[in-house]
Amino acid sequence: QARLVESGGGSVQPGGSLRLSCAASGFTLEHYAIAWVRQAPGKEDEVITCVNAAGTPTYRDSVKGRFTASKDNTKNTAFLQMNGLQPEDTGIYYCAADSFCLHYASEFGNWGQGTQVTVSS
Repeated sequence: QARLVESGGGSVQPGGSLRLSCAASGFTLEHYAIAWVRQAPGKEDEVITCVNAAGTPTYRDSVKGRFTASKDNTKNTAFLQMNGLQPEDTGIYYCAADSFCLHYASEFGNWGQGTQVTVSS
């Protein structure tokens, strides 16, 4: 059974950093795209970054230059390094997998349980 488990969330001050992990089991991450989806209070879910099966990431403009997404196929785990965090980055972060990077979060077939990220002073 395919499963994704996120970890690494927490509370930080503006300008701080966090590294999220997404451990996959039941399938081989090497053959799939992995997205990070942010669910912010009162906003629609948004795909903030996606790493395709080949390992090439794409980013939403709001996180470009601050966030770095990657996946380690040997560990079957994806990562999201978040630097320069701002209050507007607050939300629940989910990793989601599918065959390709997709535009809308709801299109991804497999989701983790999410991890909370809170940025405040």
